[in-house]
Amino acid sequence: VTPLEMNNQTHVTEFLFLGFSNHSNLQAIFFLVFLVIYLTTLLGNTLIIMATRAIPALHTPMYYFLGNLSFLDICYTSTTIPVMLVNFFREKKTISYEGCLSQIFFFVTCAGTEGVLLAAMAYDRYVAICRPLQYRVLMSLKVCVCLVTGSWLCGLVNSVTHTVLATTLTLCGPNQISHFLCDIPLLLKLSCSDTSVNESVLHVASATIGLSPCLFTAGSYVLIISAILRIPSAQGRSKAFSTCASHLTVVVVFFGTANFNYDRPREGYSLDMDILVSVLFCVVTPMLNPIIYSLRNKEVKGALKKFTRKKWVLY
Repeated sequence: VTPLEMNNQTHVTEFLFLGFSNHSNLQAIFFLVFLVIYLTTLLGNTLIIMATRAIPALHTPMYYFLGNLSFLDICYTSTTIPVMLVNFFREKKTISYEGCLSQIFFFVTCAGTEGVLLAAMAYDRYVAICRPLQYRVLMSLKVCVCLVTGSWLCGLVNSVTHTVLATTLTLCGPNQISHFLCDIPLLLKLSCSDTSVNESVLHVASATIGLSPCLFTAGSYVLIISAILRIPSAQGRSKAFSTCASHLTVVVVFFGTANFNYDRPREGYSLDMDILVSVLFCVVTPMLNPIIYSLRNKEVKGALKKFTRKKWVLY
């Protein structure tokens, strides 16, 4: 687009979401489904946070990380689902330009932070199983706080960079986003200015914030599994694996859906398929995390029972 053509076009002040637009007769059902998912996510993750703070048996590094992961999942879903729920009752499913940038900022922050935090949790499991005698030193409270803080800083720096670069884009129209949320790749498609810098930074971020934590986590579990297999007794192997089974399941779900959402070829997929994949990554995964930990982890399951029983007696 030439500078003259750019000046002759109307600049975008709001965006129109096309997600779920193919099923206008199912809006009420979609609303109920996503409302239940959102409430389940809030309830499950809030219970995990309260239990990890209130139950002394869960005052360990692993559950300190889990509490932070639950808080992160609440923030994660709250950036997208409330807007989606409101739009189900609107004829024009719109979001303002400023609202879109805000959603990108919080969404990218949470997604980037979660990937790094899951890598930090993998390191915790590696130390617990492969270097148990040094666990108290290597996973002290100071180290845990630094790992969580570092995870948030990585997500924030990544998000601020992308959001600032997004403000430099010239958006001349159309203002239609084939999705139910704002995201960097979707915004780049609407730009009529040069996006080479944005795309380069996006590739760098994908390698550092996306791929690096995934590879680090995979490497940690290679060492963990090899250490578990060297345990002579079957009972010992089962007990060791049970301490990291929940985290491994969450890791596979998160990185698996993230990889399928961002790295699959866009050609040949319908809008419905794009929406389904994004729903799995942005909406379903945060709901599954507390369910996975409560079902596969006996300590969490027992602590949640004690916590809810205690609260029920108080009321």
